[in-house]
Amino acid sequence: MSGRLRVLIVDDHPGLVRAVSRLLARDYDVVGSAADAIGLLEVVQRLEPDVIVLDVNLPNVDGLTACRQITQVTPEVKVIMVTAGNDPDIRRLAFEAGASDFVDKLAGPGALLSALERLDADQG
Repeated sequence: MSGRLRVLIVDDHPGLVRAVSRLLARDYDVVGSAADAIGLLEVVQRLEPDVIVLDVNLPNVDGLTACRQITQVTPEVKVIMVTAGNDPDIRRLAFEAGASDFVDKLAGPGALLSALERLDADQG
């Protein structure tokens, strides 16, 4: 990956999407957001993000299923799964689904920034 990472945010809480977008805007290009995972593959192909910040708990299609689909179809796109809580079973399932990292929303904004920095360093 060259330049700033392009990030897509997928979460069904608009306030959280706005907050994460503001948090990331200084160091990353936030290319868009989605409130659910329906049609997410098309959004990914259209916006060409490097990284997706993907909530585990989404309406209609859960984040784990979406992660599995994304990593199978577009393995070059990295996925950071996020959820409120650090349940070891959910964490394990996220990595099994192909997630590159897992962040507990309750850990604060630094946790997401650290995950993005790790991905950026791994790709750089």
